[in-house]
Amino acid sequence: MRFFRDTKIDFIGRRKIFFGISLAIIIIGLVFLLINKGPKYGIDFSGGVSLELDITPVNENGKVIEIQDVRDVLEEEGIEGAEIQDIKSAENRSLILVKTKATETEGEKISARIVNVIKKHFPDNVDPENLIRLQEEVGPKIGEELKGKAILAIFWALLGIILYIWWRFEFTFGVAAVIALFHDILITVGILSITGTEFSLPIVAALLMIVGYSLNDTIVVFDRIREDLKVYRRESYESVINHSINETLNRTIITSLTTFIVVLSLYIFGGTVIHDFAFAMLIGVIVGTYSSIFVASPLMVEHFNRRQKKMGGKRK
Repeated sequence: MRFFRDTKIDFIGRRKIFFGISLAIIIIGLVFLLINKGPKYGIDFSGGVSLELDITPVNENGKVIEIQDVRDVLEEEGIEGAEIQDIKSAENRSLILVKTKATETEGEKISARIVNVIKKHFPDNVDPENLIRLQEEVGPKIGEELKGKAILAIFWALLGIILYIWWRFEFTFGVAAVIALFHDILITVGILSITGTEFSLPIVAALLMIVGYSLNDTIVVFDRIREDLKVYRRESYESVINHSINETLNRTIITSLTTFIVVLSLYIFGGTVIHDFAFAMLIGVIVGTYSSIFVASPLMVEHFNRRQKKMGGKRK
């Protein structure tokens, strides 16, 4: 299947426009990170309790509970600062997600306290067998340990990738690939911050997968560039890279589109457990595809031109 045939798009000639777009998105994301005083950590890293509750009326004509009603009764019972979200359900059920930073209150586990409050104030919306759909609890100390391990996992993964790129390709390829990876991570983290998505272990897993996915796309283009540099020796460096991007464009778009459709299905039908992971992956697939076409290879041209200028040599 081919979406594009014999394209001759001048990606390299317009590279400064795309660099400007990337820079603007990165700056906006960093501004939001500064405003929010860093990423918004989920209970995996900050500690706390997360409860997904089914408060669908037991009887057909029962009253549907509003989020504010739940918030009011929790505060009335001394459970302050709980975050309560409405969850969309494909089964048309009334689901809520309750999160608190505390794990205990007055010597009692806060998860049990919340469940008891819901049972006490909304008996017509409680089916004991189906009330609790998901329950997570992480202590503050464990959260700090997980945060440290997550940072180490990202560090070692990036270091391994950098060493691999340097070993497999020339220095110029390695520099461009590494900058493109940081570009993808910065934009993804920035968009997650803008949308208020919590950073949790699934998000860390998504970031690592984005790095791998983006790198795979970039390497395919780089491989073609390496081959074309041998075949089209009389053409300029910019022309060869433009040629290579156009040659791999169809493959890049089809691969990204099929991956995007799969991740979109996870996002829509995967449920709350995998929702944030799928959202991060959706951003990553788009950004990774963008960077492999509009950032990584054009960066090679910039690096090549500057090196040639420094060496006083003439470009082909």
